[in-house]
Parts: sequence; C-alpha cells; structure tokens
Amino acid sequence: RLRYRAILCGAALKNDNTMNLRSYFKTGAPFEAVQIPEFRFLITGRFLFILSLRMMSTLVGWWIYQLTNAPFAIGLIGLSEVIPALSLALYAGHVIDISEKRKLLLSGVFMYVSAAFVLFLLSLQFTAKHLTHHHVALCIYVVIGCTGIVRAFAGPSFNVLLALIVPRQALQNAITWNQGAWLAASVVGHAMGGFCIALFGNSSTLVCICAGMAAAFAVLFPIKKKPPLIQNTEKKTLESVKEGLRFVFRTKDLLGAISLDMFAVFFGGAVAMVPVFARDILKIGPEGFGILNGASDVGAICSVLLLTFFPMKRKQGQRLIIAVSAFGICIVIFAFSKWFLLSFFALMLSGIFDGISVVIRGTIMQLRTPDAMKGRVMSVNSMFVNSSNELGQFESGLMAKIMGVVPSVIFGGCTTFLVAVVTWFKARELRKLEY
Repeated sequence: RLRYRAILCGAALKNDNTMNLRSYFKTGAPFEAVQIPEFRFLITGRFLFILSLRMMSTLVGWWIYQLTNAPFAIGLIGLSEVIPALSLALYAGHVIDISEKRKLLLSGVFMYVSAAFVLFLLSLQFTAKHLTHHHVALCIYVVIGCTGIVRAFAGPSFNVLLALIVPRQALQNAITWNQGAWLAASVVGHAMGGFCIALFGNSSTLVCICAGMAAAFAVLFPIKKKPPLIQNTEKKTLESVKEGLRFVFRTKDLLGAISLDMFAVFFGGAVAMVPVFARDILKIGPEGFGILNGASDVGAICSVLLLTFFPMKRKQGQRLIIAVSAFGICIVIFAFSKWFLLSFFALMLSGIFDGISVVIRGTIMQLRTPDAMKGRVMSVNSMFVNSSNELGQFESGLMAKIMGVVPSVIFGGCTTFLVAVVTWFKARELRKLEY
C-alpha cells in the first residue's frame, strides 16, 4: 500500500511541483517520516555514529576501571566530558543557528574519528611500555574532554537537521524513529563493545570504532546543505544566547519537561556503576557487562516501537511524570538485586519508561520551537539533559565513594521518584500538557 501511494506521489509531483509528499500519507502513519530520503540518511548515519560512541563509552569505562580499580575514576570520565560540553553549550547553539548545519555536523563526526584514533594509539603495547597506568588514564580524560567540546556542537546539530528535513506534521513520527535508531544503536554498541573487548582486546575494538564513525560520515555526506534560517547573522552572540534562554524559560511546559528529565538522569544514573556491579557484585565479566550495559536501551527500544505504531494522543504530560517516577523505582530494584536476570530486567524496565519520557520531551521541543531558534533551544536542552548524563555519572561515582556503590544507587532511584512526585503537584502546565 505504501509503495502504491509513493508511485502516486511521484506522478502527482511531476504534474504539480507545489504538491507536497506529506499530503499523500496519513498523518500518524508508522512509516510516514521514513518516506523522506534525507531522513533515512540522517537516522542511518546517526545509528552508525551512536553505535560507535556507545562502543567507545563502554570501552573507556571498562578500561579506566582496569587501570585504576576505583569507582570514582569512572565518575571522572563524565566530569571530564561535561565541563567543556556545558561551558560551550549556549555558544554552540548560537553558532548552529547562524551556520550551515550539514557542514557543522560532518566536521563534528570527523573530530570524533580523530579522538577514537588517539585512544587507539594510547591502547597500544608501545604506549603501555612508556607510560604508567596513571598517565594513560590522564590522557584518556584529556581525549574525552576534547570530545566534550565537539559534542557541544555536533549533538544538537542532529536534532536541528531533523526538524529542517521533516515536515511539521510528521515530526512526532520522525522523533520516534530517530529515538528508535538512537536506542538500537546504544543496545548494539554496548553489547558489541563488551564482546569486542573480551574477544579482541582494547586496540582492535578501537579500530572497529574508528571504522564505524567513518561509515557514519559517509552516510551523512549526501544530505543537502542546510543554510541558516535567521536573517540577521551579525546579531551579537550574547543577545542571541539570551533570546534562546528567554524562550525556554517562558515556555513553561517545555521548561518543566526538560527540568524533570534533567533531575531523573542526574540522580538515576545507575548505568555509570554497571562496570562495578558487573565485575564485583554480579561477577559476570566483560561479556555480561556489555549485555547489562545495554539492558536499559533494550527496554527503550520496546517502548519506542510501541509508540511508533500506537502514538500517544492524549495526556502526554501526565504520562511523562508517571514514566519518570516508575524509572526511579526500577533503579532502586536494580540496586538491591544480586541476580543477573533480575538486574537485567530492572534496567530494561527503566529503559521502557525512559524511552516514553524521551519521546514526549523530544516532541514537545520540536513542536514548540521555531526553526530559526532550534539550535539555541537544542543546546539549552543539551545543558539541562544531555550534560546531566555526565554530571550524573560523576554524581554516581562521588556518592559511591562516600556512601558505597549500592547505597548510592538506592539514593539516586529514591530521589528520582521524589522529584517526579513533586513535579506532579507543582508543575500544573506540564501535568495538563497535551499535543
């Protein structure tokens, strides 16, 4: 049926250039956004890119723990990335809005390839003979810090390109597909990272990571240029940044969704301690570590698939808050678990609820934000939410050092649940949100 409709679309477009492809597809259809060629390039390239990044993060977490035997050292990975990413986020939003988006994204992917190559050099036996474990760990932190700089520009560029490629009426469907590709890449990347470490070692795993990022660059390259939409590109940077911040803080439902997700990710960052649970508590080795590290993403994929075919029509704000509270409960269950299967299913359920919240928040951002401001708003979102992943990783490492690993994860899950409860009663605009 979809193929037949596509043929009709092609014939109609030849006769009337003003006709739009989206008019031939039922709004809300599961494959509505996938009919757009550039969107297929974007989600395929993002899949390969995120897969490689997840392999890198899995490798770096395991590698640092091998070098230091300290849970706190794992937390420092997140801190070394989030400081430059957070510092440059607002400026990056301004640069994205006044720049050609495709070139900016491709430059960021290329820089990530370079960072992975430097990590490869650090993993060689030659380097191990000339540097101590302490010095190798310091070099890894420096490389991750550099990726934080690149991430401030590359991360929001993906979402801005999505909004410029996909018509507004297909945005919810596109966001769901985009999130599904991101989560699928996370699952495969975490699992592949664990298995590659076990089978081939760190150096060969980094070769695979470089190849994956290079493939992402090749897939993203055919996307057409996307010039800036704002007319006054000479606007002062500070004025432009303030404009983006004012928009976020004045849009109450958007601010509430971003803030809720930020606190949930910050306090519920149990995944940061998965290397410790895998090696010292569950004793499942690098293979089990890779599987457990991808458990939450498996759950998120399930929720995204469900939302693709059965999108939410009503009470999205209420469901967002309920999903975040359930996420916190799952983190507490994971902390108490001593069995691999229970730990896996607890993290998988947390991923299901997290996937629901991510789709709702992403849809709110895309629908509420004008195209000319998307770079700045996505960067503000990066400050609030994406950077909270790394801050949450640092918080998990710090609390693990102070309280112990298990109590710190219990604390994070309980705090996430309480934040959701407070949001239910205090954020009326978010609770009543529907789109």
